[in-house]
Amino acid sequence: MAVQLEQSPFLSLVSEERIQQALRLMGKPADTRLTPEVAREICERTASTAILDGSIASLGSQYVLGLRAKDCRTGKVLAEEQVQAARKEDVLNALGQVASKFRTRVGESLTTVEKNSTPLAEATTPSLEALKAFSVGLNQLSKGDSDSPIPLFQHALELDPEFASAYAALGRAHQLRGEALLAEEAIRKAYSLRNRASEREKFDLTAVYYQFATGQIDRAIQTCQLWKQTYPRDFVPHRILGYEYATLGRWEESAQEFGEANRLDSSQFLPYFGLLQDYMALNRLADAHAVYQQLGTSGLSVGSFDGLQYRLAFLEGDTAIMAKTVDFEPELKIAAEAYVGHLSKARDLSRAAADAAIRAGAIEDAAYIAANAALREVLTGNSTAARKNVNAALSKSLGGSGHVGNGRSASWTGALVLALLGDSARAKKLANSFTSRYPVDTVINSLWLPEIRSVIKLSDGKAAQAVDELAPAAELELSWVEPQLMPAYLRGQAYLMAHRGPEAAKEFQNILNHHGIVFDSTIAVLAHLQLGRAYASQGDTAKAKAAYQDFLTLWKDADPDIPILKQATAEFAK
Repeated sequence: MAVQLEQSPFLSLVSEERIQQALRLMGKPADTRLTPEVAREICERTASTAILDGSIASLGSQYVLGLRAKDCRTGKVLAEEQVQAARKEDVLNALGQVASKFRTRVGESLTTVEKNSTPLAEATTPSLEALKAFSVGLNQLSKGDSDSPIPLFQHALELDPEFASAYAALGRAHQLRGEALLAEEAIRKAYSLRNRASEREKFDLTAVYYQFATGQIDRAIQTCQLWKQTYPRDFVPHRILGYEYATLGRWEESAQEFGEANRLDSSQFLPYFGLLQDYMALNRLADAHAVYQQLGTSGLSVGSFDGLQYRLAFLEGDTAIMAKTVDFEPELKIAAEAYVGHLSKARDLSRAAADAAIRAGAIEDAAYIAANAALREVLTGNSTAARKNVNAALSKSLGGSGHVGNGRSASWTGALVLALLGDSARAKKLANSFTSRYPVDTVINSLWLPEIRSVIKLSDGKAAQAVDELAPAAELELSWVEPQLMPAYLRGQAYLMAHRGPEAAKEFQNILNHHGIVFDSTIAVLAHLQLGRAYASQGDTAKAKAAYQDFLTLWKDADPDIPILKQATAEFAK
């Protein structure tokens, strides 16, 4: 019935997450049975209009289905429908009939009902057993359980191999587990069966396909723009748009969309997460705090946002909050140690985190940690350690696809490290494997490939061509995609090689101007040193000295054997 009613552009069903949120605020368990009294209180707390009560009963060999809507506040019956099904196999058709009648009874025009009423057997499945397994799986998935639903979705697909929505749900479960390749496979299958779905579900299947299978951000955005016009009460297209605009580095637009998603359904986790990232990227720290305060009254687990709270505290220099939250994510602690030049400690933490991920079966996470360690080592001049880590990362990574999971990010960071190490042949081979599999992917073609090609030109001493190679990256210059602001860093390096100090200084200053994107990354530290080198190349000793001092102050307690620190100390002495 929910699937049928969600086809209406004018009806908005309260999500399972929002019901659970309301129950938590009522001091009740998330699985509390929705008695009439409990349902009425939830209805009022969520500012809803009506409670829908469905029933099914046997009458001899027949089944009687009923649907009734009551006003939340008065309890008055607003609408009521009843139909009969001659046999069990006719129940799905009867559900469709009662839903259509109900929609017209509450005021929807017959024209829109007919336009947006895919028969239930086509919108979901003609198999009641498959629908049951699917529904139980969805309920578990909504509670944050990504393991238990997978066999249920797989069972539903065994019963109906053309159940598009079950493939889509299976893909989401694999995404949550970080299984990028399995997620992509399920998403592609769901998209191929999109004609076996409702109009609303077709939007979802299409947008997710462009997001995570082909990587075509422009097509995902186009789909979601049409989706939100057709279904103005649906928060999902706004959530996807917020994500994709952040991928493009269009933070203002991302904040607008995540804000609208949050307004439409304040029980959802991702819009809060997205807004916090947006406001930090825009240096709107007061707005970020306001979102965090709103989160505290939302009923959601604030602990899930400790990583973002740490980053917000980092931007504000709040060392007390940083100390409380730094251990929430292994990568936070690793980055914190590396930021102050404790690379030996960062190495130990990276090894421990990777080993823990392997023991937990999270091989892609282990690859991601090793790849980040390799990038940190190569940028600071430790070629031997970088090579060891990149080989470990690439041996673990599956080279998965999409913006989900860590497989593709680990493989591509590995390719960048290989290029920085001067291993152009392996870097090109890895890059070619991506482009052959994902020929239209926006991030690959507009960000990662230009970076690889630019580094290779730098290795060949062709500075001007290195700058030219980065031209396609302009659209994604401020993207959240790791490593952040790498195009600016590489462009600055190329300008330094070409003895174009003013242009180099502009690029490195651009990195320092975006603390809320680079945070405590290695690039954020090295930008101070490179800025000093840019000023020195112009003969501006005063500015050069200040920039060098900023770098050396950050690394005043750094490991003394770091190659780039030794270089910086010698350059500063001159």
